Amino acid sequence: MQATDLMDTTTSENEEEGREQLPERVPTHVAIIMDGNGRWAKQRGLPRLAGHRAGTENLREILRACVEFGIRILTIYAFSTENWGRPEAEVKGLMNILKDVIDRELAELHAEGVQLRHIGDLSRIDPELQRKVLDAIELTKNNNRLILNVAFNYGGRAEIVHAIREIVRNGHKPEEIDEALVSHYMYTGDLPDPDLIVRTSGELRLSNFLIWQGAYAEYYFAPVYWPDFNKEELRKAIIHYSQRERRFGLVK
Repeated sequence: MQATDLMDTTTSENEEEGREQLPERVPTHVAIIMDGNGRWAKQRGLPRLAGHRAGTENLREILRACVEFGIRILTIYAFSTENWGRPEAEVKGLMNILKDVIDRELAELHAEGVQLRHIGDLSRIDPELQRKVLDAIELTKNNNRLILNVAFNYGGRAEIVHAIREIVRNGHKPEEIDEALVSHYMYTGDLPDPDLIVRTSGELRLSNFLIWQGAYAEYYFAPVYWPDFNKEELRKAIIHYSQRERRFGLVK
């Protein structure tokens, strides 16, 4: 048996085991505001960048858990349009972390069938990093096991402005503009809206994340910092989701 076949068999067994421990209703699309890296590091007497690196390492476990649990789309909030206002050293460090992650993890993500996408604006990012991101997207574009949207230099309001500009640029008449058309021009226009949005660290705000797509998402605020948000914490979020009645403004 080839190594890739063994990996597929093992993963399949894990997926079955993970699904047995979950309710029947599992979200198709989960989005996560990965909050609390800096405070996690401060608690341990470490620099903030150590927290960001720990958060990056944690993503590997969550990706595997998503596959096990049957989640098809994961969107992560990695760097917001507002994050440019952080100290220069921290911003530079975050850019370097993204470069390192692509260099270190891309081959394995591709082998595992993860399709990488970027949502946000790449124009402000260093050209070398832009190239790495675009190359990763191109390499994995035909993978279909899990779609991973990385929101980097992303803001919900900026996304809506971008969509409006594209609608105008493409010559749509006012009477043609409806919710479906606006959704089509969002960065996630070909994907279903998130069913579940999770924020770690216990903070109770959206921070400009998927404010159009999240209109009828279920929200779950985890009381742990992102580096401590593990497979079991994700399971808790899914169980909470399964217990809610989604009415989308209607009455049942």
